[in-house]
Amino acid sequence: MATIIPVRAFSDNYVWIVREGALAAVVDPGDAAPVLDYVEHEGLSICAILATHHHRDHVGGVAELAGRFDAPVFGPARETIPSLTRGVGENDRVDVRCVSDPFRVFDIPGHTAGHIAFSGRVGKVPVVFCGDTLFAAGCGKLFEGTAQQMWASLGKLAALSPDTLVYCGHEYTLSNLRFAAAVEPHNDAIARRVQREQSKRDRGEPTVPSTIGEELATNPFLRASQPAVRAAAEAHAGHSLATDVDVFATLRTWKNGFTG
Repeated sequence: MATIIPVRAFSDNYVWIVREGALAAVVDPGDAAPVLDYVEHEGLSICAILATHHHRDHVGGVAELAGRFDAPVFGPARETIPSLTRGVGENDRVDVRCVSDPFRVFDIPGHTAGHIAFSGRVGKVPVVFCGDTLFAAGCGKLFEGTAQQMWASLGKLAALSPDTLVYCGHEYTLSNLRFAAAVEPHNDAIARRVQREQSKRDRGEPTVPSTIGEELATNPFLRASQPAVRAAAEAHAGHSLATDVDVFATLRTWKNGFTG
């Protein structure tokens, strides 16, 4: 049975290792060193590398790992990825030896221009590796895309089944939840999640993966169409907002300067 292991990199990155038997696929290896420590300790061979976007903290270790294990590298066709074997995009399928079903690729631009996600099943569990587009209780900054693009990208992810496990790229959950609580102070689901995720961090555990269902209930960036979220965004902006994209854009700008 395949399992997914988090490997910490830098201060708050996660590299995801999908392993079955002696094989491992590696998702977004920004740093080769902790990945090599893990696979060598476990006696694993890397059979594939998957990259969601071109930022160095997600691809900095790709070339070293690909060269060491002669592993194919799958990444966004519209971005420059080190040692890329096959550029992929919307609705492409990626076969990985240690995963029985192929991953489906989504184009999810916004954080970067060519950002992609890999969605499928690991064992019997639906999963999505979404890099820095959808975070636990948050979303990525708009470095290369527009609010319209990011809202559409988040909509693709939100349409996945509620039990889909969301494997994002960073441990930002508690700070994201503080913002979520500022947007929706009367959302009991957010309050319960704060307690749950704080307990995990107190035990030294990661707060990810989350689920799509949890995100729909607590993530303000997926909830821009909700009346309470719209009202909060309009209060922050000081004027009415015409569309859900306008609400989303206001939330993203608000979060950029949020220090609560």
